[in-house]
Amino acid sequence: MTASDPSNATAKPSAPSVAERVRGSYLGLAVGDALGATVEFMTPREIAHDYGVHRNIVGGGWLRLKPGQVTDDTTMALALGSALLADRSIDPLPIAEAFSQWMRAKPVDIGHTVRAGIAHYRRTGHTAMPEEEMSAGNGACMRCLPIAIATFGLDETRVRAASRAQAHITHNNALADAGTEAVILMLHGLWRGETLHQQLAQHVQPLAEKHPAYGFRRRPCLNPTGFMGHSLRVVFEALFDSDNIEQCLIEVVNRGGDADTTGAIAGMLAGAAYGENDIPSRWLDALDPDISQQCISQANRLLGLAPLEVR
Repeated sequence: MTASDPSNATAKPSAPSVAERVRGSYLGLAVGDALGATVEFMTPREIAHDYGVHRNIVGGGWLRLKPGQVTDDTTMALALGSALLADRSIDPLPIAEAFSQWMRAKPVDIGHTVRAGIAHYRRTGHTAMPEEEMSAGNGACMRCLPIAIATFGLDETRVRAASRAQAHITHNNALADAGTEAVILMLHGLWRGETLHQQLAQHVQPLAEKHPAYGFRRRPCLNPTGFMGHSLRVVFEALFDSDNIEQCLIEVVNRGGDADTTGAIAGMLAGAAYGENDIPSRWLDALDPDISQQCISQANRLLGLAPLEVR
């Protein structure tokens, strides 16, 4: 056999399918959340002191989680996904009710803006908070994945309307809307097999030009808060400077701060870029098996129904 024999060549791995990319996003959300929760609210210096480089799903953190346990980032996304599957449409009323039931079940964590939005719905029946300049947090973005799957195949106008239908229940803010919608459109492009470079040109650079808070090449963002500008800057820096899911998520969570949410958002996008098979087996093995099963099930079922009607 000669070196030029085609049978002697290493086969190039095939690109992930759409379904593999969508499942990669949902599992990436969960493993990013579980990985980051351990070091949430720590500074990079504190993380380095305690862990060197934090790279394993071990639980703990300020929430004292069990290994593989997730936070509100994942459980709220699953609540949203359940509402979409039950109603088979994108309607803010059943979504708001699902969020209310989620809060009633006493989640392990809940943000102040999310709590206020759900309380507002319970008190008034309204499914949108008043527009608020100070509510540019990441709480709507962290849970947006089911909307992204449900709107896969819709035009951009309806995608943006669907995003706001769920976001405004708790976060009614133009800056947060713009960032969340950019993430959803990036997911759609990556699921179609477009490159990260294309997403940078089509969505990230225009977003930063219109909203300078998202300009992520000014200086590294360390110890990010829950502000959307901080969250997406950290995510973009890690996403575009890494070559796989593992590199991306380790870089994100070791920045500290709101690490469960930056890990969750980065996991969605990196999972879309590289597919489920790129997620390290040690992370999948450590993840709560019930959460893993719910993520896979919702990814498959929502993709099978997409696109859903936006009401």
